[in-house]
Amino acid sequence: MKPAHWAGVVVAAVLLLTAVVLVPGTVGGPAPPVPASCPQRWDSDEIGHWVPVAADFDGVEDSLVPDTPASALICAYPGRNSNPGGESLAGSRILTDQARLMAHDLGYLPVAADRVERMCTLTGGRMTNYLVRFAYPDGRALWVGSAEEVNSCVTTTNGTVNSSSYVGPSITAAYRTGTWALLQPKDPCTPATGRRGQNEQMVPDGPIKVLVCRNDQGGIPTPRPSHGPAHGERQARELAAELNALDAEPGGNTCGEVGDGQEMFLLHFGYAEGPPAWVRIIPRCRPSVSNGMLVGDLDDVLLDRVGRLAPPG
Repeated sequence: MKPAHWAGVVVAAVLLLTAVVLVPGTVGGPAPPVPASCPQRWDSDEIGHWVPVAADFDGVEDSLVPDTPASALICAYPGRNSNPGGESLAGSRILTDQARLMAHDLGYLPVAADRVERMCTLTGGRMTNYLVRFAYPDGRALWVGSAEEVNSCVTTTNGTVNSSSYVGPSITAAYRTGTWALLQPKDPCTPATGRRGQNEQMVPDGPIKVLVCRNDQGGIPTPRPSHGPAHGERQARELAAELNALDAEPGGNTCGEVGDGQEMFLLHFGYAEGPPAWVRIIPRCRPSVSNGMLVGDLDDVLLDRVGRLAPPG
């Protein structure tokens, strides 16, 4: 028979081994987190603009999805935009190898702490709210709320900052196929999703090209007939500098008409990496310049430069 003190040592050793077994991954770093389950209902009457809880870690004030997550859980809540709120969970999909690309693209969207007011069409139809839970290797997690909606008028949020860039069709495609791609308009003269920093500057730093489109008489904007960039780095940076010198303030896509004419310009600034930035100029309106986040008014010098860079009217 073993002495009592030896029995105590054996029991302690067994408990210690059990504790080590119950905490896998403590050697060499934490184990990858398992995504939490989707909420069973969309607990808001907002379309897109809701998350169960806002994340509290560095970077969420500047980007919808900071850093590099390991996985993304997409939760879908279909319904009708005429009666939003309380939609039931219809399904979910987990992305792993695609999560990094999805986070990169969503992290490049322009954001602001406040929602940007804008005019929207009021067509009734189907919509699908989405929650995306990004899980990080160190155990952090971040929810993003968005939606696909027939009017393309959705606020995407991480609970701290918001973006008016429309990414609903991209999330729908990822939910259905398991593959992420940030869908951009096929027409190069249609506003795209925009670029991070457009809440601070009309054109973020570093453009290497600019495409200038002209729209006369309310028709479809026509790009300069060229297979490459319409204008190179020098013209892009000079034009960007003039736009950034405007006395800009936060604002959306609303304006009041103060003159005649149907002329409109759309400028797409391209970059070596990441999405383009766009700026719309409507001379007959006040404010006449907008990038979806900021608005300002152009002068005759800027209007003349844009007109000379645009294709003939």
